[in-house]
Amino acid sequence: MKKLLNDPQDAVAESLEGFGLAHADLVEVHLDPPYVTRAGEVTRGKVGLVSGGGAGHEPLHAGFVGTGMLDAAVPGPVFTSPTPDQVLPAILAADGGAGVLTIVKNYTGDVLNFETAVELAEAEDVQVASVLVNDDVAVEDSLYTAGRRGVAGTVCVEKIAGAAAERGDDLAAVTRVAEKVVANVRSMGVALTACTVPHVGKPSFDLPDDEIEIGIGIHGEPGRHRVPLAAADDVTRMLLDPVADDLGISDGDDVLLFVNGMGGTPSSELYVVYRQARRLLEARGASVARSLVGNYVTSLEMQGASITVLRLDDELTTLWDEPVHTAALRW
Repeated sequence: MKKLLNDPQDAVAESLEGFGLAHADLVEVHLDPPYVTRAGEVTRGKVGLVSGGGAGHEPLHAGFVGTGMLDAAVPGPVFTSPTPDQVLPAILAADGGAGVLTIVKNYTGDVLNFETAVELAEAEDVQVASVLVNDDVAVEDSLYTAGRRGVAGTVCVEKIAGAAAERGDDLAAVTRVAEKVVANVRSMGVALTACTVPHVGKPSFDLPDDEIEIGIGIHGEPGRHRVPLAAADDVTRMLLDPVADDLGISDGDDVLLFVNGMGGTPSSELYVVYRQARRLLEARGASVARSLVGNYVTSLEMQGASITVLRLDDELTTLWDEPVHTAALRW
């Protein structure tokens, strides 16, 4: 294993500390217990947004704390859920008196620990709602979840719900729009290589040099099947077709096309995938109205990519276009 680390057990804490120093104008990092909030005072009267999950997926979630997105993010150990005693202070810190929405990826540990933290927050008279992100069409069940996994579509939920909260929508309205995104977003990924969890010190699974894993999860969970390494256009079709089929994308639909890197794939290759994915969507009669390409929901240094499609309407497009200023996303 070759990584730029000191003690692997300290990797998350030291990364968080560096993140806070680099982006002190945007965030404040709390280390005991670990969570990240926006810099400055909480905005009174605004719905707070909190999300989180295991580290190793950066910039998700801390990289999306800031104006127009999250108010707080809670990182657990690598690929491990944060605990309720981390999530609770993040919820309390994000509460500006208008309630808090927690955005939770569908992994058993995340679901259970966020539920516990929400109950504790409600006991302190904080109004809390939750949405569950389950956009991965690859499998119904995995090693980490009952039902579909939450993957890169989480970025769309956080951005659009964040815009709704920023403009002053109440908790019910922000929750409704978040659930609308969940209902209209789907994703699927591919791994070319495995990743190595720092404290484990060896690749998380075996993948021969001449094979790829279609439908991989962001923790390296098995996908639909392994296939021989193929040309980028063929691999893109293997990802895009199940996503578009599940959404029922058809003639006249406006969509957001999001090609996400798993951490070890250069942007040049992601744009090759984007090129073919856009062609396939347009062949179905869809119009790609908005785009996002880059490494936003990673799996450490895994080589691979995922394709996310969000069906848009006027409301979702308007909220996507609203200003955002975070470490990882800004316009």
